[in-house]
Amino acid sequence: MDDMFLMTDPFYESLPRVSAFNALTDPGAYTPLPSDWSLGLSDVVASTEAIAAGRYKTVNMVGAAIISAMMNALGGRPFPFVFGGDGASFAVPSADADAARTALAAVQSWAAAEFDLTLRTALVPVTDVREAGHDVRIARFQASEAADYAMFQGGGLSWAEEQMKSGAYALPAAPPGTTPDLTGLSCRWSHMKAVNGKILSLVVVPQAEADPTAYRAALTRVIDRAARLDRGGHPAPVSGPGSDWPPPGATLEAHATRRGASLGRARRKVLVETFIAWLLIRTGLKLGGFDARRYARIVGANADFRKMDDGLKMTLDCDAATQQALEAELSEAAAQGILRYGISVQDEAMMTCIVPSFLQDDHVHFIDGASGGYTQAAALMKGLKDIV
Repeated sequence: MDDMFLMTDPFYESLPRVSAFNALTDPGAYTPLPSDWSLGLSDVVASTEAIAAGRYKTVNMVGAAIISAMMNALGGRPFPFVFGGDGASFAVPSADADAARTALAAVQSWAAAEFDLTLRTALVPVTDVREAGHDVRIARFQASEAADYAMFQGGGLSWAEEQMKSGAYALPAAPPGTTPDLTGLSCRWSHMKAVNGKILSLVVVPQAEADPTAYRAALTRVIDRAARLDRGGHPAPVSGPGSDWPPPGATLEAHATRRGASLGRARRKVLVETFIAWLLIRTGLKLGGFDARRYARIVGANADFRKMDDGLKMTLDCDAATQQALEAELSEAAAQGILRYGISVQDEAMMTCIVPSFLQDDHVHFIDGASGGYTQAAALMKGLKDIV
């Protein structure tokens, strides 16, 4: 075993992988975070306005940048994280707290300089979460043979996000000109059009006084309903997402990877790399050990289109009948005081990727709706308590 792994906290690596998504409604699938860990959090300020201005792909890229920066800061060691559309959250042991502060501060500075977006960041000790009456419990969901994602439960992540948005635990941005290491961060794939009807981005959280058993039962019904969709509603085709050239995210990727170089030079590099990949996918040719069509299939299989982070988030390729059934189920549960929910409906899904190596299969890919997605769904959910 590598000496790096021997020197680090074994907690996350030792967790069992859960292969059935519906099993994640069971509290027994989760393990409490050790008390000396901390939660890292980020959130794009005024993301709703940025989305209205057509900048959702940029917002997604900034959200995913936090995860990319941490992956590189930790040298590829596994750690729990979750992507939320306009931000991301993660957990680290005390030994990695300084690396987390540095990465969060650097991405903050980079987001302002490259995109004129304000990014809130915070680092919250788990001990503070528990003193406030909440918990942070973690599970690992095996999305595919090669990729797994952390799931969060216990209410602590939501409490920490509220604290961050109120200004508590805030981290200052790094000095102007600081650039995070975002190696591997990309958004090269085309949007994925709905095949069955519409792309639904769904956010579900418990109401404050909800009975936990009733809430879990409602989540199970929603998850089981979605599971009846073709491939569980997965928005990416079995063959992987489509690839056009030039890719729509070329300039965004250039912003992420230029690290002091001119934007034009970085964009030309992205265009050359993506042209080669596009050509290999179109022709089926292989280059060295790289099989582009196989890679595209793994991209789809690895993609994170459903998650638990103190609630349920799913982005589904959904037919009209299932959409109606999901909305009826959720509306009834909301009226009973069990949950709150928001649904964003769009024609396409989008993907943001972190690919440490094209020759390994453990790359991760975040799916969201292409016209507001989780951020828009959460904004709609905020007003639900006024009508149920």
